[in-house]
Amino acid sequence: MSTNPPTNGQMAPLKAKDFATDQDVRWCPGCGDYSILKQVQTVFADLALDKDKVAVISGIGCSSRFPYYMETYGMHSIHGRAPAFATGLKIANPDLSVWVVTGDGDGFSIGGNHLMHALRRNINIKILVFNNQIYGLTKGQYSPTSELMKRTKSTPMGSIDYPVNPGAFALGAHASFVARSMDRDPKHLKEMLHRCHEHAGTTFLEIYQNCNIFNDGAFFAFTEKDTKEDNCLFLEHDQPLIFGSEKSKGIRLNGMKPQVVDLAAGKFNQDDLWVHDEKDIFKATLLSHFFDDPRENGALPRPFGVIYASERPTYENMLEAQITEAEDGGADLDALIAGPTTWEIK
Repeated sequence: MSTNPPTNGQMAPLKAKDFATDQDVRWCPGCGDYSILKQVQTVFADLALDKDKVAVISGIGCSSRFPYYMETYGMHSIHGRAPAFATGLKIANPDLSVWVVTGDGDGFSIGGNHLMHALRRNINIKILVFNNQIYGLTKGQYSPTSELMKRTKSTPMGSIDYPVNPGAFALGAHASFVARSMDRDPKHLKEMLHRCHEHAGTTFLEIYQNCNIFNDGAFFAFTEKDTKEDNCLFLEHDQPLIFGSEKSKGIRLNGMKPQVVDLAAGKFNQDDLWVHDEKDIFKATLLSHFFDDPRENGALPRPFGVIYASERPTYENMLEAQITEAEDGGADLDALIAGPTTWEIK
């Protein structure tokens, strides 16, 4: 692996290009993956990560070409199985910074089982889900996150599958970190990537990514200048939920029912609003369902940012503790295999 040459006895600061390979990037012109790639390379440089101690693991799909373009270790693995490969890699070498790149098809269809178990185990790996709500690599079939009645080559009359809600899926699998960002907001995406790196445990970052060939505009309501402010709710820990082009809309809890209120009307002020708490699993669950539960008083905005973040022991640390305990206690392998239950046959 190459490293920066020393300058006056010190290593030169890393730049995004230091994490770029000499491979031609083979995504369609205009694909949102280009933006995500650039932000990941930039964040890795900002963090001054040792390229010899980073691994990027992917499955199958457009997003899964990612390891070819990262000047780190990596593997373009098997459809849906990237979390399994990443799990083994992290357990075998806990010092590695392991990042998983998957898509809505790769992650939630054939890979849903592997993704679920990685999240609940809380292995210290970083999972980036590129969600474009379509199968791009295989030319435009509906995916697990495609909306109801989506007309595609495989659903000419409209999909009758109810879509996966990625945030709710991750929380249901007991993920310790759940966040959402988008390809067309580089500043916010970089912030979320930094948060992923800082978190000790499995991180789940859903990234809205535009497929301009087979599903162009799927997220324009959240990414375009004239609609973004009224449709996006940017979460900040310990801050009230406020959105809108004039920051004139807020969300309060009417019992346990989220309600959009007009702050400009004067009936409610910021003291009446829901204050975001990243550690509150119950409110995080409500936030995750802003995805698919518009209310009668106006559609709820889509949350972006850290929906939930909690601290708990990582899988590899607990495994190492068990190994140490066994070694220090002089464990008898035969006795462990035999177990505590015995039978006497007469």
